[in-house]
Amino acid sequence: AAGIYVTKNARDHHTSKFSSKELIVRRGQAFIVTFNGTEQPEQNLTFIAETGPKPSKLAKTQATFGISSTVSKESWSAVLQSTSSNSVSISISSPPNAVIGRYKLSVQTTSIGSSSPASLGTFVLLFNPWSSGDDVFMPNKAECEEYVLEEFGIIFAGNKNHISSFGWNFGQFQGDILNICLSMLDRSLNYRQDPATDVSHRNDPKYLGRVLSAMVNANDDQGVLLGNWSGNYEGGKSPSSWTGSGEILQNWKKSGFKPVKYGQCWVFAAVLTTVLRCLGIPTRTITNFSSAHDADGNLRVDEFYDASGNHLDRAADSIWNFHVWNESWFSRSDLDPSYSGWQVLDATPQEESGGIYQCGPASRNAIKEGDVDLDYDCPFVFAEVNADCMYWNYDPASGKKTLMFSESTVIGQFISTKAVGKDDRVDVTNDYKYEEGSTKERDVFKKARKKLGLEDKFDPTAPTPQEIDQKPDISGKFKVAGPLEVGKDLNLILVLANLQSDAKTVHLNMTAWSTVYTRRPVHEIWKDSISVTLSPREEKQFPIKIPYTEYQQQLTTDNTIQVTALCHVEGGIQVLVQRDITLDNPAIDIQVLGEAKVNKEVDVEVIFTNPIDTEVMDCVLQVEGNDLLRGILEIEIAFKEQTKPRSVATP
Repeated sequence: AAGIYVTKNARDHHTSKFSSKELIVRRGQAFIVTFNGTEQPEQNLTFIAETGPKPSKLAKTQATFGISSTVSKESWSAVLQSTSSNSVSISISSPPNAVIGRYKLSVQTTSIGSSSPASLGTFVLLFNPWSSGDDVFMPNKAECEEYVLEEFGIIFAGNKNHISSFGWNFGQFQGDILNICLSMLDRSLNYRQDPATDVSHRNDPKYLGRVLSAMVNANDDQGVLLGNWSGNYEGGKSPSSWTGSGEILQNWKKSGFKPVKYGQCWVFAAVLTTVLRCLGIPTRTITNFSSAHDADGNLRVDEFYDASGNHLDRAADSIWNFHVWNESWFSRSDLDPSYSGWQVLDATPQEESGGIYQCGPASRNAIKEGDVDLDYDCPFVFAEVNADCMYWNYDPASGKKTLMFSESTVIGQFISTKAVGKDDRVDVTNDYKYEEGSTKERDVFKKARKKLGLEDKFDPTAPTPQEIDQKPDISGKFKVAGPLEVGKDLNLILVLANLQSDAKTVHLNMTAWSTVYTRRPVHEIWKDSISVTLSPREEKQFPIKIPYTEYQQQLTTDNTIQVTALCHVEGGIQVLVQRDITLDNPAIDIQVLGEAKVNKEVDVEVIFTNPIDTEVMDCVLQVEGNDLLRGILEIEIAFKEQTKPRSVATP
């Protein structure tokens, strides 16, 4: 727009990272507009700011305001800054609860009769975490920098025994991302049903967070990403091959808004982080290890195994090695102030909420206190971090199931997020629940069950008191003996201990399956059965070796293997020993050669060592770097001598 000062406004409004030529400002804060005007403008100028398809004063999507001497806190206002013979500078302020989005700004001179308004152009209004009147106000400036302005992040994955991490390029300020985020709002179900009402709610972060948690997945609304947990990703990109949100959002727009294939939880969470940071809502990704997916809402997850020790995929409930969701920072005007602060949002389509796949915002404080009767989706999030687990033995022939054991302390471990200003892992488990095993934690669990009316209901799936009280005669565990790396043999030790003072005979059925990270079995890799006798109080070790050649073809891109030993103890109850293993990919080493200077080329050496004893063919190196490379660089590595066994490739 003629005379809208983009640079100075952008600096004051923390929007200078946007690459757009359009004015982008934050609500509740003044911005300067300059335009050609007459000698005495202050008497006769009226400004009109409007957004959405049917702007109206009632819906707060249209504001008309003249020039006043002071800034109003409650409404739009304009204050004269300076005038010269041919131009006027005006400072315009929006209220801290204004609707966000793209506005048209026009000005009308009233003295010359009713002339039609002259357009001053458009601007985009965003949430303002730097302004104390805004619902998303975040008093800590370093946190604002991290959770709104930081374009690069670290996401944690793996499993509770072996936490790994990878980088992600959120890229919320890249060209066109803001436009894509705004068009995402205009493609939501709420907008399609009633555009004017939807736009009028866009001043409320809890409304937008919920709408966007639905729009980032493709279910219900042709949203951004199609989920796929099958292990087969034909017709799209495997979820683990994405390195940033920009490519995903741009592909969605380029294809005419057809869902991008494929996403899994961290991809959904990363894209939602990009969209919310772009709009100005402080947001971060959270990884929960041993995360429960409680499909039936009873705060318990049931797992089934057959007599051979195979993990059966027969229950809607499941326990994922890890699950990634979001926390966004805003106050809850609908709840007591104690529930403000971090709110859980989840764009991964797991269970419907209000008839569509969306989740949150659930107050993190409400989860910790067991207040699962509050909006939104608190029971589901509570179960993710604190459900009880029931492990059943199931006989497909008779349909009979017997409880092997139950656990109340395994779900929700090492809940992790990236540190502010550095790449370290911060553990936030204590913000989600009281310490496992403490009476306070059990009291909260009982309170949650009571609020959901579960404590006195007869539950046909519940174990009987006799089943719960049975005590096993032996104990077992899998220990790792050697590196957990793709390309290396997998060496484990099964340790069995007789807990009794008489000898025990045990028949073991052991299996190893490749899985996806949700622990859904995909391919059998190995099985074995043995019988052993354990003397009184004896402990025995059984080494297990699964060669790389045996698991290589069966592995999914998640690199996860579940190993199980089902122990049938003669005259006693069955004991299940299991372990989830995540294998690391070989490392890629990056070194900057020489000095890196602004606007000067710099050479970077990337070193990859082939870890296996076979030639690898058709290798592609994918590189992404914000503001360093245009888009994503793909380099084919085809040199014969570089792909030989144990050789090194340095593009």
